[in-house]
Amino acid sequence: MISITDKTLQDLQFPTILETISAICNTEIGKEKALTIKPFSDKESLLQALKQTSEYVSSFDNNNAIPNHGFDAITHEIKFLAIEDSFLEVGSFRKIATLSATVNVLLTFLRKFEDYYPNLNARSSQVELTKDIIALVDVVVDKYGEIKDNASPELLNIRRDMNVVRGKVNQSFGSALTQYNTLGYLDDIKESFVQNRRVLAVLAMYRRKIKGTILGTSKTGSIAYIEPEQTLKYSRELSNLEYEEKEEITRILKQLSNAVRPFLPLLKEYQEFLSEIDVIAAKAKYANKINGILPAITEERRLYFRDAFHPILYLNNKSKNEITHPQTIELKQENRIIVISGPNAGGKTISLKTVGLLQLMLQSGMLIPVHERSETFLFDRILTDIGDNQSIENHLSTYSYRLKNMNYFLKKCNKKTLFLIDEFGTGSDPELGGALAEIFLEEFYHREAFGIITTHYSNLKILANELPFATNANMLFDEKSLEPLYQLVLGQAGSSFTFEVALKNGIPFGLINRAKKKIEVGKVRFDKTIATLQKERSKLEKTSINLKEEETRAREEGKKMENINVKIKQKLESYQELYDSNQKLIYIGQKVDDISQKYFNNSNKKELIGDLLKIVEIENSKRIKATPKEIKVIAEKKKEIAKEVEVQVEEIREEKKAKKLKPVVEKAKPILKVGDRVRMIDGRSVGSIDNIERNKATVNYGIFTSKVSLDELELVEAVKK
Repeated sequence: MISITDKTLQDLQFPTILETISAICNTEIGKEKALTIKPFSDKESLLQALKQTSEYVSSFDNNNAIPNHGFDAITHEIKFLAIEDSFLEVGSFRKIATLSATVNVLLTFLRKFEDYYPNLNARSSQVELTKDIIALVDVVVDKYGEIKDNASPELLNIRRDMNVVRGKVNQSFGSALTQYNTLGYLDDIKESFVQNRRVLAVLAMYRRKIKGTILGTSKTGSIAYIEPEQTLKYSRELSNLEYEEKEEITRILKQLSNAVRPFLPLLKEYQEFLSEIDVIAAKAKYANKINGILPAITEERRLYFRDAFHPILYLNNKSKNEITHPQTIELKQENRIIVISGPNAGGKTISLKTVGLLQLMLQSGMLIPVHERSETFLFDRILTDIGDNQSIENHLSTYSYRLKNMNYFLKKCNKKTLFLIDEFGTGSDPELGGALAEIFLEEFYHREAFGIITTHYSNLKILANELPFATNANMLFDEKSLEPLYQLVLGQAGSSFTFEVALKNGIPFGLINRAKKKIEVGKVRFDKTIATLQKERSKLEKTSINLKEEETRAREEGKKMENINVKIKQKLESYQELYDSNQKLIYIGQKVDDISQKYFNNSNKKELIGDLLKIVEIENSKRIKATPKEIKVIAEKKKEIAKEVEVQVEEIREEKKAKKLKPVVEKAKPILKVGDRVRMIDGRSVGSIDNIERNKATVNYGIFTSKVSLDELELVEAVKK
């Protein structure tokens, strides 16, 4: 049973990875789900998740891209449908239908391309494909999310009656508008809308002369908004019909809600499935950013990360155009524990965190930035002690806290554990703390746990050298500048370069000598020996790199020479063939010249023809005769080539014609405004725009007004400003 604590996740900055993946998700549910990713508790589910992510990554490079799987969350709709006798609004049904259609498209695609996406298809095959939900919604709701007129016979009749009454309202209002406008009772604006009803804009002095209902006045009181008496009757009738329409729509929505309610478990499953795919897609996009791959996962106890990058550091450095140095680390049964030593700021902690974070990511279903020949196995626990562990809440010192943590390590540590400890043994007296740390390390070693620790303690370096299945390691430093090279080297302990670094930073040489006298001679000599060995190793590393570069250059030169030799041979062969061909022609030419000279002397035509035929027959006997079938194939090939040439010539002609044609530039349609004189496209009657609302204009033709879509009008004369 795999169990990894929240402390380990925090120590290795796992939440930072989750935040990055969450930001890549397309849906809100996906974003929330990404933040809850944890290491898998069983191997089968983990391998399935890793393969799904790997398959999604492959979709970026092949021609069968996975279709869109974005969706609007229906959490609110699911809650409402769960309540008996509740009903959803019309917009909610459009969301449900769209969600169902998205799932259907994705399920159909994955079944069609099962060879490309076997593991994604295995997940999708658990989801039911049905068009029943879409069919139910499409009967009632149109693609714009509005109730269809024919959603029920009653609604169709009501809306027909409403259209008739609206026509009467407009007709009666237009008649009143023309009448009172002629009498001069109306303001310049003529009409307006109050309480969603069309009203006349009557000058206050004439309000008693208008038969109708006053619905309001302007702020200054100079205009009274009156609904004409002849319109009022139809407006009331329209209000009654609108109420009936609302009641009928409510009845239809209740009916549709009851029809969709049995699909509630399936809708939950649809939302869950799409949000899972959203998280998988985000993992795949993140893998693309960090060049993540799926390394081999074996049953053998071996962790081998070749050219491994710390993903957070890699992306940060990439944004700053800085280099990130990869590390190669191997842990196996014969080399279970690595003790990394050396001065601070050399990259020890990053190396340790890289291994822990990559293993954690992999066990959480993510691809990791390593070389394709890397491999690892699965740990039941990953235990960490990294950073400043002083506990303010519990009033514990750093060392007390670390001892408490070590006690937890001792309880949980076994051969299926990976432990990572930074600055092992620090926080107490170097002698006593070092001794206790040595005992802890021995205990972890005997339990066959895998682990990496960083330390400055000499006794731990010596212990790692003595234990058969443990090894020392150090981060390479430049021997002259003492600058870190960020390269981990196994097999040798690292000096802390305490005095060397102090000297480099300007500490007087006399003080450093006094410090050396304060400590045991053996320790100074031991550290000095290690420092000397590291310098020698660094020199050897540089020499090795130079030799490799020279070897690479020599190989490249060798390949170039081989290519040149091949080309020279080819040219020589070509020249030889040309020479032989020319020699043959010269020989035939000489023969023909001899025959010609002979004929010149004796004028014997019969002999001339005989000699020429003899030459032709000799040459033809050297040629290989083609069969009728071969001749036919050659003829067909010639025809095919001729056809291809004709097609290409025709394409070139078409391109030339297209270039000669001038592009037709459409004139931008003018924006119509109130007061503009307009007419219907292809119409004759000209009117002026009295009002524009919702892409429709009220056009006044003098005798009557008409409500027309702006797209159907063309400008005759713009209003004068």
